[in-house]
Amino acid sequence: MTEGASAPSYPMSSRSRVKRRHDRGFYDHATVHKILDASMLCHVSYVIDGQPYCTPTFFWREGTRLYWHGSSASRMLENQSEGQRVCLTVAHLDSLVLARCGFNHSADYRAVMAFGSAYLVTDPAEKERAIVAMVDRFFPERTASLRASNKQEIKATSFIAMEIEEASAKIRAKGVADDDEDYELPIYAERIPVRTVLGAPEPCPRLLDGVTRPKTLDGYSEGRLLEDALRDAYFAQYPAE
Repeated sequence: MTEGASAPSYPMSSRSRVKRRHDRGFYDHATVHKILDASMLCHVSYVIDGQPYCTPTFFWREGTRLYWHGSSASRMLENQSEGQRVCLTVAHLDSLVLARCGFNHSADYRAVMAFGSAYLVTDPAEKERAIVAMVDRFFPERTASLRASNKQEIKATSFIAMEIEEASAKIRAKGVADDDEDYELPIYAERIPVRTVLGAPEPCPRLLDGVTRPKTLDGYSEGRLLEDALRDAYFAQYPAE
């Protein structure tokens, strides 16, 4: 399940343990982080006055801490400033699986659920780092070439952070898995791979003459898998990882 007895793992409890198909559950940092770092979109779930909410937002990881951002006026940020319990999820759909029985139709996927207490980033130094990271984590070295954010823009943007207390990954990667006797049936079955692939860049039509695409964006080239580009960008920003 993990890469070895000494591999760092997140603690397991009834909250984070994979309940069904334990063989698909992983709790080690390497597996969990690999799935997180292949995405930039997550869903954050929380409860306000008994009402559940789930908000999609961009996020990034620094070690075992997760960050996400949004408007200072948003409901999510307004209500996560007091150490509110949250669950952050990420999922990748890898294939559609058509079996010989409706019960065995499925999908191959990689998913993570991470639990912790979210807090509003108020420390000026931490917020300054987050302002850079929300760009450079995905597009390395880009902030240095941009117009600096003004005071109003900085004021209008808030950041939430969460130390991962528990996390579990669940992975299905087996394709068609029919009952043994069903393989004798004259029924077509298949696995349909699903990938998010980058298209050709579309430069802004209002670029000034002589402004060209920087080499730092070469990782985001036509035909590459998005998750590969995101992982490469992560390690460019955090090489110690």
